[in-house]
Amino acid sequence: MKEYTAAVVREGLGFGEGPRWHEGRLWYSDFYRHGIYSMASDGSDEVLELEVVTQPSGLGWLPDGDLLCVSMTDQKVLRFHGDQVSTFADVSEHSVFWANEMIVSPSGYSYVGSFGFDLDARLAELGVERFIAEPPPSTNLVVLDPDGAIVQVVPDMAFPNGTVITPDGTTLIIGETFGSKLTAFNVAANGTLANRRVWAPLERAVSDGMCLDAEGQIWFANALTHQCVRVREGGAITGTVNCSQRAFACMLGGEGRSTLYVMTGSSSDRFEIAAKTLGRIESVRVDVAGAGTP
Repeated sequence: MKEYTAAVVREGLGFGEGPRWHEGRLWYSDFYRHGIYSMASDGSDEVLELEVVTQPSGLGWLPDGDLLCVSMTDQKVLRFHGDQVSTFADVSEHSVFWANEMIVSPSGYSYVGSFGFDLDARLAELGVERFIAEPPPSTNLVVLDPDGAIVQVVPDMAFPNGTVITPDGTTLIIGETFGSKLTAFNVAANGTLANRRVWAPLERAVSDGMCLDAEGQIWFANALTHQCVRVREGGAITGTVNCSQRAFACMLGGEGRSTLYVMTGSSSDRFEIAAKTLGRIESVRVDVAGAGTP
């Protein structure tokens, strides 16, 4: 197992989420600065690309270049065409509490998850020990076609969070944060999912945002710790990245897609951090380049 240590390349975020490497820059949402940002590979030249007055999360691009973004609190997916913004899809009927993570496939199908419950309120009510002992409610994964129509609703997901699609487009792997596993599906030509199975069981880890590398292994942020973890199918851990604070999402980008960027923060509790700018972006060069989507 190889161990790396990340360095801080940018500070002053509220809560960074949904990192994506796109057209030579790292793009990301910031919950509490209410926008979609991008930066150069070294952390410089941060640009507010688009304002999102609600709370932005998952990002992805349609084949025509339009950007999609999850609007968490009103449970919608927004579409940005130049300066024009419209509602691409309303997933509120199938989202339990806030909408959250999303991935958009190269063919234009979108996969949108939700919390399933009010995470911060439940933790405050139960405390950590009872929270862990009592499995929280499940939710759905919503599949949208390239026009924004709902084509499938996958039930019984334990906080779907962090998603990758293999380079050949045939397999989607998603983290179930409170299910202690990464779950795989076969992807049909019409974007729908089948053959649900455990890709990797996780012990003592709470998976958050993640990305795929060229050896078919996954880097995921372990949201309980200051680490990202590299895991192969079956669950064997092959690498770790140590960060300065808790890790919540990661993305392979930079030159040759061999830099792992990590969105970190002191907490994910909105009652604690919504008015602060303690979020960071940290990075480290790793041995295996990124692959697949995002």
